[in-house]
This record gives sequence, structure tokens and C-alpha cells, in this order.
Amino acid sequence: MTEESLSGTSSVKTRRTGHMGRIILDSPKRLNAVDLDMAEGIARTLEAWRNDPNVAVVVLESSSPRAFCAGGDLKRICELLQIEGADEAFRQMSRVYAIMQQIAAYPKPTVSVLDGIAMGGGIGLGGHATYRIVTERSVVAMPETAIGLTPDAGGSWILSRAPGFSGLRGAVTGNRMDGQAAITMGFADTLIASEALPTFLDQLADKVPEDVFTVTPPASQSVSVQSLDTCYNAPDLDHAIRNLTEHDSEEARQDLDALSRACPFSVQLAWGAWHRARFLSSLSEAFQQETALVNCLIRRADFAEGVRARLIDRDNAPRWHPRTLAELDRSEVEACFKQVS
Repeated sequence: MTEESLSGTSSVKTRRTGHMGRIILDSPKRLNAVDLDMAEGIARTLEAWRNDPNVAVVVLESSSPRAFCAGGDLKRICELLQIEGADEAFRQMSRVYAIMQQIAAYPKPTVSVLDGIAMGGGIGLGGHATYRIVTERSVVAMPETAIGLTPDAGGSWILSRAPGFSGLRGAVTGNRMDGQAAITMGFADTLIASEALPTFLDQLADKVPEDVFTVTPPASQSVSVQSLDTCYNAPDLDHAIRNLTEHDSEEARQDLDALSRACPFSVQLAWGAWHRARFLSSLSEAFQQETALVNCLIRRADFAEGVRARLIDRDNAPRWHPRTLAELDRSEVEACFKQVS
């Protein structure tokens, strides 16, 4: 049964099949970039189904195989910064974060289908569901340091719980993961072939998720990737970079390249945020830390510059301030952490 008006927005379609409620992100031209309108559409639907006895499980999915959700609508945030100021931009981002936490705490089982691109804000929408599906088309990442931000949307919580120092590596480099790697890192639970998704969802229409799901075990990482743990198991970022420089592997060279292109301030902040997140006790606390840090970062010129270079002009030549880690004033980074209550 289709419920076209339930969400109140064209970017979120809803459908009922058996006892399954389906929330379908439907803004394919924007790769389902999540803005406040989309997030509130999801929230309205969840509230409508919260006490509905005919809805036993909620599925979050995309209308397009290209992307589940490529992240937050950062172009819109930059527009808000220019037109209405940082306070309004932060207010809207905070509201989206609150709705992501609403999904995470939903009292009914939730299933996310992270088919295609699932990055940044896409992890906020689908990465905290009860059951998380990836496919052979999945591309998962927290790439915020490339645009002057830090892993947010609850991503820092998952990264801080990843095996060894692999989450720290992902936080500072924004490295992309395929479906199997996403499971190993804790971003997903089950790998299903994309062609099998329709059959799988048909089963959910009249069965409980635990009778349908089979957890995919984590894969063993290559010896070279495992050995990178020793590079990131360092007292500070400078030492980690020296370790990578001395590490004779293609993976280390790729990490150094990613770090050289990322925003220096964001990389240093992400390094500190990961270490602090390891000692947090809940997803809610991780969101609290992330939100405070994002509030600082969107007020810096690096954020607008990163969005310009990566998403608007696409010249991939951001002019960071400072330009390098060596020029960074670490007291400015520590000032951001003092905003975490």
C-alpha cells in the first residue's frame, strides 16, 4: 500500500507491504543528500508508524541503486551560512542529527539497505539501524576531513569501535570501503547480492527480521593493511605520518596521499575526536561530541572552501588555512574540544 502524503515531502516516499513499512529516499539527482526536509519527512513517517500495530518492521532504502545517501546536503549548508548565518546552519544540522538519533532509538526493528553510496550523513540515516545490509555495489565512507569537517552523524562511534586502529585510519583519511570491509569495520551486518534484495524484502513483509537475516562474518584483512595498525598506534599524528612514510606498502602511500589532500585542521581534530570517542559510553555521547565539533568547524573558512573545491567548482584544489599540519596552531584544535559539554 502506497502512502504518498505520509512523509510530507517529495524526497521521501513510503509504502506498506504486509507488516513492513518502507521509507524510500527519493532524490536521485542529489544522490539522496540528506537535508532538513528529507530528515523531517523520515521523522514524520517514523512517528506515524511508532504505535501502528500493523507495522512491525521499518525498512530504510533508496529508490536508486546508485546511492542510499551520499551524505549531508553540504551545498545547502553553505548557502545557509552565506544567507542566514552560522547559527541557522548549525540549527538545521543539529535537527538532522537529532532525527538520526531517533532512527537509532526507534522501538521497532529497523532495516537499512546501504546499497550504492552510503557516506557521511548516509551513515547517520542507515548506519545505526537494527539490521544493516550492504551489497556488492556498496561504497561506504566517512570522508569529512576532505571538506573541512570531522566524522559526524554518529560515524565517530562506529569508527571508535572498529578493530584495532582501523577506525582511526578511516577517520583521518576518509578511505572508502566495499560491502565486506564495511562489515569488518562495524558499519554493516549482512552482505546480500543486489539482485537478491527484492526477494529478501518480500520475506520481510510477513516474517520477523531475525528469521530472515544471516550475519556475514568479518573478513580477514591483508597482512599489509593489518600492519598499518602499527603506524596509527602512535602518540600523535606527526608520528603516525612518519610511520606511514617509512612503511613500504601501497596502502601506506595511498593514506599519505589522502592525508596530504585533506584539511589539516580537520585531520588533527578527527585524530583527537577518535581517541576521545573510544572512552564515550553511548552513541548519544558521540553525537554530542560530534555536534559541538561541527559547530566549530562550519564557522571556519576551511569548510566553505572544502565544499567549493569538492562539490561546487570540483577543481579539487582547496586552499586550506593553515595549508599544512606543520603550520597548525594546536591550541585552536583544543579550543574546539573545550566546547564539548
